Amino acid sequence: MPAGEFIIGRVIKAMNNSWHPDCFCCDICQAVLADVGFVKNAGRHLCRPCHNREKARGLGKYICQKCHAIIEEQPLIFKNDPYHPDHFNCSNCGKELTADARELKGELYCLPCHDKMGVPICGACRRPIEGRVVNAMGKQWHVEHFVCAKCEKPFLGHRHYERKGLAYCETHYNQLFGDVCYHCNRVIEGDVVSALNKAWCVNCFSCSTCNTKLTLKNKFVEFDMKPVCKKCYEKFPLELKKRLKKLAETVGRK
Repeated sequence: MPAGEFIIGRVIKAMNNSWHPDCFCCDICQAVLADVGFVKNAGRHLCRPCHNREKARGLGKYICQKCHAIIEEQPLIFKNDPYHPDHFNCSNCGKELTADARELKGELYCLPCHDKMGVPICGACRRPIEGRVVNAMGKQWHVEHFVCAKCEKPFLGHRHYERKGLAYCETHYNQLFGDVCYHCNRVIEGDVVSALNKAWCVNCFSCSTCNTKLTLKNKFVEFDMKPVCKKCYEKFPLELKKRLKKLAETVGRK
């Protein structure tokens, strides 16, 4: 008898002891157990909600915030608390909810009703988007969920590059797939000029001496791994032109 006093009146017999009704309390929350019952838990006498919480903690599971029982399956998270889904009904059709229910403006809806309301759904997490929406690749995204498929950093308004249904930042698109311009070192978005065993943007393919724009129809020579137009080439010293010509002939025979 914890109080150490004689008990006059009603006696609670539990845990191999005798108790005043008001003294027999949950060892965790101190709730009086006389009229609600108790559960033995590691030598302690606990109310059922505290017992369930202790058991759930050991199993790594959630406790329903309505019935205080362990949630064995996937919980429904509502206002940041876990519940058994079947405690709720859709605010629109009245159907009993499942764990994939959606919250909107403080109300819960089944997935079909929610989708019919026209609320954008994030292409990554499949949750409703209530704030800023990113429209890209035929889908809508939370700002923080529209990320590079390689480095997983959000684009945050920066340009993305698409490849087989995935989005990449410029750096990783270049590394993985891109034709990178030899001159500007950026992804070539339009036509590619292939010359001197390199790739060039149309606007970047120019004489390295006078910057005159070149095409593959123009006559040019290679000098220091860059194109030089015919006009600038003619101004080169005679010995240099001879060396370039000899080099071109040697390369041509290989």
